[in-house]
Amino acid sequence: MDIGTMAQAEFQHVAAQARDLGRKMWNVCHFHNLPQWLQDNDFLHTGHRPPLNSFQACFQSIFRIHTETGNIWTHLLGCIAFFVMTLYFASRPEEELSFQDKLVFIIYFIGAITCMGFSFVFHTVHCHSETVGKLFSKLDYCGIAILIMGSFVPWLYYGFYCEPYSWMLYLVLIVALGMVAMVVALWDKFSDPGLRPLRAGVFTTFGLIGVIPALHYGAVEGFFSNFTLISLGWLLLMAFLYISGALLYALRVPERFFPGKCDLLFQSHQIFHVLVILAAFVHYHGITKMAEYRLSKGECEVRPAVV
Repeated sequence: MDIGTMAQAEFQHVAAQARDLGRKMWNVCHFHNLPQWLQDNDFLHTGHRPPLNSFQACFQSIFRIHTETGNIWTHLLGCIAFFVMTLYFASRPEEELSFQDKLVFIIYFIGAITCMGFSFVFHTVHCHSETVGKLFSKLDYCGIAILIMGSFVPWLYYGFYCEPYSWMLYLVLIVALGMVAMVVALWDKFSDPGLRPLRAGVFTTFGLIGVIPALHYGAVEGFFSNFTLISLGWLLLMAFLYISGALLYALRVPERFFPGKCDLLFQSHQIFHVLVILAAFVHYHGITKMAEYRLSKGECEVRPAVV
């Protein structure tokens, strides 16, 4: 090996070490110092991560304070909580909870884990590079659609417990609409900052489709029966939390009114994450009450077999 080749190899080695050191020693920066693909919310002025170009550096950044720290940890903890709940339900004995009842709850839990897990990973790695950011933003939005679909499964199952054809029809409708929402989410322009209201609108509209089976459910059970008021009450609270979070996210409140003051805490996206977690637990409580009621009544008088 000649001297020139050795010098070039040594230079490349030193340059690689310098890049690695730079990734470890990065400092947060101002919004205006970010590349355009990282400029998402101009009401958050400081505390942004620069492009890190390393998955290791991205995951190490979850232990540092920056504009994404709250977004990362809220859904990481939520993901862990629903994972533990999944293990708990799966381990319950058959005499206590049938396979079908376990399954409908676990489907919901998997939807929540997927949504929060994709969200956690997206907020962790989106500063890696523009290509990685766009890929994981699509997974993040698909996760929202999966959570909405999963949320409907136990609600429809127990709401139409003695009408299997009805709940299967609504489930097919929800899955079809969920697939449409995911196709829209895969559109490259869907993650543009200027389309934030469109994103909130798509998923809010998808969730509000639940009004149709809710009206059907109320007509069957009686709108003013105790069970209907309790079960729909929890669903309305869940919807209120989701819609409130989506509106805050779309309007960028409160940072819109306090520019530069919510860079690290109390920004709209963090509040949105917290409301999503609260809504998910509210929904869990609501479907638990529905399950207890249905299972306490015993078998249906007439329950046609599902082919």
